[in-house]
Amino acid sequence: MIQLTVLSDDDVEAIHQGTLRLLSETGIVLTDDAAREILSGAGAHVEGDMVRLPADLVMEAVNDCPARVTIRGRAGQGVVLGDGTTQYHNVGGARDVFEPRTGRCRPAVVQDVRDAARLLDALDGVTTVSPFFTPQDVPGHLMSLGMYRYTLAGTTKPIHGPGVHTAAEVVCAAEMASVIGPPAQVLSLSVSPVSPLTFPDDVAQAIVAVARLGIPFAPLPCPTAGTTAPFSLAGALTQQNAEVLAAVILAQLVKPGLPIVYCGRLAMMEPRTGGSVWSGVELGLASAATVQIGHRYRLPVNVYGFTTNSNALDIQSGHERALNAAIPALAGADELSGVGEMGAGVMGSYAQMVYDDEIIATIKRLRRGFGVDEDSLAIDLMAGVMGTTRNFLAEEHTVRYLRSGELLVTTLAERRPWNVWTQEGAQDAAARARARAEELLKEHEVAPLTDVQNHELDRILSAFRS
Repeated sequence: MIQLTVLSDDDVEAIHQGTLRLLSETGIVLTDDAAREILSGAGAHVEGDMVRLPADLVMEAVNDCPARVTIRGRAGQGVVLGDGTTQYHNVGGARDVFEPRTGRCRPAVVQDVRDAARLLDALDGVTTVSPFFTPQDVPGHLMSLGMYRYTLAGTTKPIHGPGVHTAAEVVCAAEMASVIGPPAQVLSLSVSPVSPLTFPDDVAQAIVAVARLGIPFAPLPCPTAGTTAPFSLAGALTQQNAEVLAAVILAQLVKPGLPIVYCGRLAMMEPRTGGSVWSGVELGLASAATVQIGHRYRLPVNVYGFTTNSNALDIQSGHERALNAAIPALAGADELSGVGEMGAGVMGSYAQMVYDDEIIATIKRLRRGFGVDEDSLAIDLMAGVMGTTRNFLAEEHTVRYLRSGELLVTTLAERRPWNVWTQEGAQDAAARARARAEELLKEHEVAPLTDVQNHELDRILSAFRS
């Protein structure tokens, strides 16, 4: 297995020590009285809204976290984060749908949430699913929960719940999850602090609610280097680490042993616009570094990979998402996010989902590397061939290595010569991905929820009050 490091052990330790200083000397902004009381009772220093977290409290909380997290789908199958393999899931919460046939985007609706879940269910490389689109035909206060409700019906794969904002949303999401199984087994939830280092009432209360229900928790800070975090990657990663660990402390104090997925979503500021960049190679470096930092605490790590600021299925999108997925994958990421993402997370595309599935296959092949032994060196084979046909095509050795996956046989990437390609329509990879997406949406069937389950989900959603 190929392994990449972008930080030395000393670098990781420096970021860890810097994080401990930041949490103990500067602290976090925490406005919720109940959460401050939980932390102060464990030894944190509270001065107004500022809470300083001593190093021993940080490490006690980290040591309470299990090293693996398991999430199951409604068909019973599960994925394990932290077992050395890499899982893959889509971007969550895209507002618009990009239509390759017209080159335009449109607002997403509930049907897109259903279709996206069903298409992701059909893709072999996608192992977990997040609610993809924010449907514009759902009332705003029901947006996150509506995304989850319609995703539940579209896939039997394990589902990461939507990013939740309040304790009430946490309780409602758990109630919906209970329709398919125990929430602590079939659901994970993310809560995002406000960078830099701020935990408003709703955020703190949501974290406490997740912990009390025993649901696997994924702290999801989203700092932007240069605006809401230092512009230096080392400084931004230290702040992101502090935001993750502060959330972990609160959750572990409420529920020791709660499963935690260490998440990082560090982006860079585009200096010409001030916007958030999800596309440069710095994102891949930051994601790989996040993997190393999270693994320092023995936690499974989820980072961005398949991301771009491109607004089209073009060269920019292809090289950015492949590079920024490969770098953290080689660093040992436990889960990569972003399948289907476009335009810095504002858009998504069915065709892009399909092509990202091929990129996943490429990354798996890349991580596997190749073996060197007596058989693969093939010295005797070469001696025999050179004395006879001087052609390896018909050799059993060639057939065996072809069948073993020594060469990844792609389905969307073009490998035919120009004359054959043009004679057969000159269809590029984006067009083939679009056609494949349309085919899968037409043909792929997902085991439906029962009428009782659908009725119960609709009842829970309609009864929700924010």
